[in-house]
Amino acid sequence: MLKTKDPTVYKLIKEEEKRQREVLEMIPSENYASKEILEALGTVLNNKYSEGYPKKRYYQGNKVVDEIEILAEERAKKLFKVPYVNVQALSGSVMNLAVYTALLEPLKGKIMGLSLAFGGHLTHGQPQSATGKFFKSCLYALGKDGKFDFDEIEQLALKEKPDIIVCGFTAYPGIIDFKRFADIAEKTGAYLLADVSHIAGLIVAGVHPSPVPYADIVTTTTHKTLRGPRGALIMVTDKGLRKDPELPKKIDSAIIPGLQGGPHDNQTAAIAVCLKEASTPGFKRYGVQIVKNSKELAGELTKYGFKLIGGGSDNHLILIDLTNKRVNGAVAAFALEVAGIVVNKNAVPYDKMPPFYPSGIRLGTPAITTRGMKEEEMVKIAGWINDVISEASSYRLPEDKVGRKEMFKGIKSSLQKNKKLLAIAKEIKIFTARYPVP
Repeated sequence: MLKTKDPTVYKLIKEEEKRQREVLEMIPSENYASKEILEALGTVLNNKYSEGYPKKRYYQGNKVVDEIEILAEERAKKLFKVPYVNVQALSGSVMNLAVYTALLEPLKGKIMGLSLAFGGHLTHGQPQSATGKFFKSCLYALGKDGKFDFDEIEQLALKEKPDIIVCGFTAYPGIIDFKRFADIAEKTGAYLLADVSHIAGLIVAGVHPSPVPYADIVTTTTHKTLRGPRGALIMVTDKGLRKDPELPKKIDSAIIPGLQGGPHDNQTAAIAVCLKEASTPGFKRYGVQIVKNSKELAGELTKYGFKLIGGGSDNHLILIDLTNKRVNGAVAAFALEVAGIVVNKNAVPYDKMPPFYPSGIRLGTPAITTRGMKEEEMVKIAGWINDVISEASSYRLPEDKVGRKEMFKGIKSSLQKNKKLLAIAKEIKIFTARYPVP
């Protein structure tokens, strides 16, 4: 047993279990996988090498693994209503890079995605990412209202003529108009890639429109609202096949030999379990409750005077601009963690502060909804958040970078000893004990 063979690692894992149990996990990209998914991850499938694809492996001994991968593919096809799925991408970053590798010529092909500063993802063509280094990119922004200005996006697309337009975001609290993005892509001849990593579970639950009728390619991670293991799916739609019947072959080749070797077979099995869970009526109820909770929490936070980007939430996440509260996002996120509420610091549209000290925080309801919390609990959570931010408002971080790093160290040290925050953490520990972690 791990406890006796390596007590150091065992102890650290138990500490993390305790942490997850005793706090409100509200980072919108985090969730709790079921015991069955974790069971599949910890199996002898970890021992196998399976380079290639079912019935076409480079190694022997893959009869069982072939069946598992085919099962995962078929479940994904049925759940998302698509004709092709690749389940081998090890992460979200690899899945998007695989699509670009399949379709674009290095240093010549062009990606058009939402700027990271406005809620896009690194792998949507940001210059800091391999996707922005190996390919050309142009980035669009949100309007002053925190929503998409489709006329501006269309003008940029017509000017830049990208090969791929990416829609799907990491910090956008609204509903995505996939049809409008598709119209722009068709006018420019671009492929439309919908990265639905954040909202895949909501799409399955029917509380967010599906991109499948409009996009050529759909990508998603499997560990966010889909509530599975860390992994990814790359899907080609019927529309995508009409545009290019070779898309599946190109994507398969981009994964291997292009970017990866052998897939993680234990991960593939866990994805199959996750997709079965997501096909149940209980999962659909879960997705509906995520959105109900997010809307309720957004409404309560608005009552406390918080400035919510986009005016609220129509999905699973809330993005808060804290400038009117006179609290820096990095300070707020740390103070909330001390108090037992885990969110992440995040840039807001037109942020004047740098990424490590942004003006906002990002939070969401997938993980706390998994634990059984509903609208009544959101009211209580909003009150705690307001109390923490009010307490943190006395800790001012200078906008000038000179001395800011050292001052932040001092602020964190002080926050860790703050009696009010520690008292809230005790309340939350008692509160979360009523809501078991899977």
